[in-house]
Amino acid sequence: MAVIAVYNLKGGVGKTTLAVNLAWCAAQLAARRTLLWDLDPQAGATFLLGATPWRDTAQSVFARDVAAAKLIHQTDYARLSVLPADASLRGLDQFFFTLGKRKRLARLLEGLTGSFDRIVLDCPPGLTETTEQVMRAADIILVPVIPSPLSRRALEEVVQHIAQHHAGRAAILPVFSMVDRRRVLHKAALAANPDWPVVPMASAVEQMGLHRAPVGCFAASSPAADAFAYLWRAIERKLADRKA
Repeated sequence: MAVIAVYNLKGGVGKTTLAVNLAWCAAQLAARRTLLWDLDPQAGATFLLGATPWRDTAQSVFARDVAAAKLIHQTDYARLSVLPADASLRGLDQFFFTLGKRKRLARLLEGLTGSFDRIVLDCPPGLTETTEQVMRAADIILVPVIPSPLSRRALEEVVQHIAQHHAGRAAILPVFSMVDRRRVLHKAALAANPDWPVVPMASAVEQMGLHRAPVGCFAASSPAADAFAYLWRAIERKLADRKA
């Protein structure tokens, strides 16, 4: 089993969009038994995958009051499940701080090893106790970066923090998100980092909320769908390299 966290210090960078589409690609294109664990109290991934969260129970998993397996929803897509978020996660940072268990999330993920091949974590923004738990548990940390100075600065802070506090644990994979190649700033950023995967700004992505579905379900031949599929293949290659 491998754990892929989708994370950024900043919000509004396409984090949830990436998490949902990559989880779908893992399940449908790579035939992996996949779980998307929604850790963001806004529950965007939960909504997009058509799941109905249990009322105020998401945090109880971390207290071990409820087994994670009991709250997992099977989606309408083969091999893809979701562990929903709800408003109770607003208090998760304080709960982790009070609990004092530095690897509680990692231990919970280990308990799901026999059930899933890939687990995608949709993480809340910010540098918090939840973030620290994620960084100890993930094999790859995927960082969506809008081609702008502020977003690049946020990436640099993430890289620096991981180097100082979690060195050698997780691989970092930056991804350009919401790219408009007509913009001079975006073109310059892509030219400076030609090896980074690119997810375009696209109407198909914006329509996910209308369809409540990943892009591959309703716009399979779109550039956005191709970009997500390419990105998932890059993730699988990086996972293979880490095992080699």
